[in-house]
Amino acid sequence: MSETGAVPTAPLRARAEIDLGALRANVRALRARASGAAVMAVVKSDAYGHGAVPCARAAVEAGATWLGTATPEEALALRAAGLDTRMLCWLWVPGGPWRQAIEAGIDVSLSGMWALREVTEAARSAGTPARVQLKADTGLGRNGCQPADWPELVAGALRAEAEGLVRVTGLWSHFACADEPGHPSIAAQLTRFREMVAYAEQQGVRPEVRHIANSPATLALPETHFDLVRPGIATYGVSPSPEIGTPADFGLRPVMTLSASLALVKHVPAGHGVSYGHHYVTPGATTLGLVPVGYADGVPRHASGTGPVLVDGKWRTVAGRVAMDQFVVDLGGDEPPVGAEAVLFGPGDRGEPTAEDWAQACGTIAYEIVTRIGTRVPRVYVNGEQAG
Repeated sequence: MSETGAVPTAPLRARAEIDLGALRANVRALRARASGAAVMAVVKSDAYGHGAVPCARAAVEAGATWLGTATPEEALALRAAGLDTRMLCWLWVPGGPWRQAIEAGIDVSLSGMWALREVTEAARSAGTPARVQLKADTGLGRNGCQPADWPELVAGALRAEAEGLVRVTGLWSHFACADEPGHPSIAAQLTRFREMVAYAEQQGVRPEVRHIANSPATLALPETHFDLVRPGIATYGVSPSPEIGTPADFGLRPVMTLSASLALVKHVPAGHGVSYGHHYVTPGATTLGLVPVGYADGVPRHASGTGPVLVDGKWRTVAGRVAMDQFVVDLGGDEPPVGAEAVLFGPGDRGEPTAEDWAQACGTIAYEIVTRIGTRVPRVYVNGEQAG
């Protein structure tokens, strides 16, 4: 076991335990569902709050042959940590560190001519061709090249490739509604992607990989797998949506367990207001437990009055408002000792809530619950050594 952000021998106010053994098992389960396609483990946003470098290493150990990041800084940090796996970075702005990415052997995504111009200038400066992937906007309406502009981008990339400035390694896109089974946009985007890929290949592009499948598509839409799938949230054992299925339905296990140590247990009378605004008033004489994490740690303020917590073997609910550093639970007269564990979410094995339970309580998605846990909460890594 290793820890970050805390003295290993000190009691921890809170901790996010990251089970790297579960992550490796998830990657193996995703590989089994990938219809023979390669697996890119998406480790953007510090691996969805789990810790990019340890999680990337575990994913590669389990057979992921690509890593995916949003920002170039995320990708460069992985290279600096010694990860030499194929890597794609897709969120660029003008003036980005193109040359550093080229020299680090990172595949970069292009959605428009401005990006092609900048990457070719950087390739000239570096004296090394850039590995580029052309992203098609097949209907998401976010990043990606519109179909009307696709011929210009493809032609420009092929000219740059003929000059030895780039190598077009991939053609790709992203789904808007793959987490909504049967949504008509899924078939429409898949058709558009096939058309845009076919056009590029007819013009002479010879991509190493074609890919569009995110987590829900990886899990439930085998016809979308092409050469590569890009599971993000599923890598961390969280289902992309309840409509798709539970983690257990796909052989996945949640990787993060968030817990804290009770900082105070006290008796209060009936009619006692709790936390800011007194939105909770005790209905009778009871005991209150103080959980020393709050919205500064990533606990959603929207969990006020709704967030579930396992304390002393029972589900409790956040009583009153979540504050910056702490919240309260009504223990109903129980008296667990100060320092007892309060589990906000985990795999559910011990009856604790899951990240999905918190998402439902807050009116959001489980992606946000795990990703928002802040750096003030140390990540404690377990099962770091691969068995066998």
